[in-house]
Amino acid sequence: MSNCTHCGEHVSDRFARVFADADGEVRACPSCAANAGIAEVAKRRALEA
Repeated sequence: MSNCTHCGEHVSDRFARVFADADGEVRACPSCAANAGIAEVAKRRALEA
């Protein structure tokens, strides 16, 4: 089971396969980021981490 590292919300394994970073962490999800910008938000949060 995967969770968003930003808000803690559960994300599906399929979502995690697409949007997780190289370490397998999901840094943005539909619950805490606009759907259109999930990849951009995840990239920005990964750089800030």
